[in-house]
Amino acid sequence: MPGAPDWYDDPTDASREWYWNGEAYTASRAGYRVAPTPPTTDRTAWLTSWPAIIVGLFLCLVPGLVLLWLRPGTSVVKKGVITGLAASLVALGAVAPSQNLPIASGPTADPATTAPASFVAAPEDSGTPSPTDSETTPSTTPSPSTTPSAVSSAPVVGTAAALALSLPVKGRAPKTGYARTMFGSGWVDVNRNGCDTRNDLLKLDLTGKTMSGTCKVLAGTLADPYTGTSIRFVYGGASEVDVDHLVSLSDAWQKGAAPWPFAKRVAFANDPLNLQPTSASVNRQKGDGDAATWLPPNKAYRCTYVARQAAVKKKYGLWVTAAEKDAMSRVLATCPGMAAPAPGPQPTIASNTGGSAPSTSKPTTKSTPRPTTTTSSLDPRFPTCKAAKKAGYGPYVRGVDPEYYWYRDADHDGIDCE
Repeated sequence: MPGAPDWYDDPTDASREWYWNGEAYTASRAGYRVAPTPPTTDRTAWLTSWPAIIVGLFLCLVPGLVLLWLRPGTSVVKKGVITGLAASLVALGAVAPSQNLPIASGPTADPATTAPASFVAAPEDSGTPSPTDSETTPSTTPSPSTTPSAVSSAPVVGTAAALALSLPVKGRAPKTGYARTMFGSGWVDVNRNGCDTRNDLLKLDLTGKTMSGTCKVLAGTLADPYTGTSIRFVYGGASEVDVDHLVSLSDAWQKGAAPWPFAKRVAFANDPLNLQPTSASVNRQKGDGDAATWLPPNKAYRCTYVARQAAVKKKYGLWVTAAEKDAMSRVLATCPGMAAPAPGPQPTIASNTGGSAPSTSKPTTKSTPRPTTTTSSLDPRFPTCKAAKKAGYGPYVRGVDPEYYWYRDADHDGIDCE
C-alpha cells in the first residue's frame, strides 16, 4: 500500500493519478502525466496532391507540350519521347499515396473517476476533503500580473492634446465694442527691428524674394500650408497672399480680450505664433471662425493649425467654447504625440504699440466728412485699389491716410490697397 498522502500513478492507466490520503484513495485526475502530442505539419505533402499536380499541369506542362509539337525542325520521335516522359510524371503523381496532414487535438476530456477494483474508496465520514476544481483542472484565467492594463485615454502631458484640454471653457461674450483698431492701427513694429510685422512674416515664409531695402517684400512665392499649394506674391499687383490671425481678433475679443490693455491687444495682433501667411481667398472664407466652424482645407496641416491655436489661447489667457474644445480634441486625437508649440519669445505686452489707443467714447451721430482730392499732398485717386497698387501707391491706413476712404477695405483690418 502507498505510504504518505500524495498523488500516485494508476497502475492500469498511465495518464491518470489517484490521491492517497493515508487510508484510502479519495480522488483522481487525468492529463497530468501525458502531454498532448504537438501537431506536426508536413510542408511538402501538398506537392504530391492532385490540386498541385493539376495546377502544374495547366500552368507548365500543357503549354510546354503544345509549343513542343508546334516547334519546326524537331523530330516526331523526340517529341514523342518528351511527351511520354511528361505522361509518366503525371502517372506517378496519380498513383502516389495520399499524405493527409495530421489534425491537432487538444487535451482529452477527463473520463469518469471510477476507482479500479484494487482501490478502496475512503468512507464518507473520514473527514478528508476532496480536491477542489482548482486543484484538478488547470485554470485558464490569467493572473492579475499577466492581465494587460487598461490603456488610459488621457493625453500625455506636454502634448498639444493635453494643452487643448487645459483651456477653460466659457460661452462666447458679446461682440459689442469690437473694431480692428482696438488691436492697433494696422501692422506694428512691435519688436523694434525696423520692419512691421507683415513684412517680417513675408520675409520669413516666402522664397525667391525680391526686396526693396531691408524690409519691404516686393515679390516671392509662398508654400501655403492651409491649401498645400504654391502662391505667387507681388506687391502692388495681383497679390493672392494675406497674413491670417490663427485666432482671429474678433474671436479673441469675444473670448477674453475685450478688457485687455491696449498694449496686450497690439502684442496679440502682431505675435508670430498667431500669424500665418496664406491664400487671400481662404483667409476670407475663414472670417473669424474658430476650430468648431473652420479648418484648413489641407488636412495634413490641421493638427499644427489647431495646436497653434491652443498655444495662442494658453499664452494670452483666452477661453474656448465647449464646441470649440470638442473640435480641437477631435483633430488632435489624430496626432496624439504632437508636442505642444512653444509660446515663442514675444512678450504679451507690446513695448511699441504704433500709436495711442483708440478712443472708447461713444461716437456722435454726426458723420465725419471724407477728405477730398483737392489737397495737393494726396496721392492720385484711382478707380480701384488694384489700379492704385499697380501705379505704385498704397497702402493706406484708416484714420491716418485720407486716401483710405476712397477704396474698399475687404478684410476690415484697417488697411486697404495693401
